[in-house]
Amino acid sequence: MLVAGFPAGAWGTNCYLVAPAAGEECVIIDPGHQAAEGVAETVAKHRLKPVAVVLTHGHLDHVASVVPVCGAHDVPAWIHPDDRYMMSDPEKALGRSIGRQLMGDLTIGEPDDVRELADGSVLSLAGLELTVAHAPGHTEGSVTFAMPERADVPPVLFSGDLLFAGSIGRTDLPGGDHAEILRSLARVCLPLDDATVVLSGHGPQTTIGRERATNPYLREVAAGRGAGAPPAPGRGM
Repeated sequence: MLVAGFPAGAWGTNCYLVAPAAGEECVIIDPGHQAAEGVAETVAKHRLKPVAVVLTHGHLDHVASVVPVCGAHDVPAWIHPDDRYMMSDPEKALGRSIGRQLMGDLTIGEPDDVRELADGSVLSLAGLELTVAHAPGHTEGSVTFAMPERADVPPVLFSGDLLFAGSIGRTDLPGGDHAEILRSLARVCLPLDDATVVLSGHGPQTTIGRERATNPYLREVAAGRGAGAPPAPGRGM
């Protein structure tokens, strides 16, 4: 399996292109701020054919390049219905003005073909199977995408801004809920095998086993407590 990822834009949001192998169809995950050029370079480098864009949530740092990327490859975008409005009204999702100087020229709005994700559904795309888990807390429509173990490849979780190496997503923006994100961690992450590779929306990759042992929020949830203080705002929006 091929997973080619790169950090993009002002927030260093991880965009991933996933395919069975080089030279085959691929899925693009979270083409955010200033990601279009990196997507084009990765597609050319690995001779890929995009068939879909899938989004872990609707914050601008994860969706800002959806319109140009979908348009360039004539592919649909998949997003949870609770976050769909953010593509057309990103500042409403943040509760503040972003600032045009920081963001530059943006194509705000939806691509021509938008499809909605549902909890527990399985997307069969590009020869891959992505299992969708609704994981609210960072936003109301946050989701993760899980891929089963394949041959010599361990299971993979694209966690968006639910789980990071050593931390979790911020919950202080509109639609965020600290108690809800802890419930999502318990429901989505704790049942996974320790060998599961976690590819998150920001920062380095990790594993469920490492986070189970060291991540203070996941440890609290695993211990059945999970009250704790809300996390300080970190990477992302």
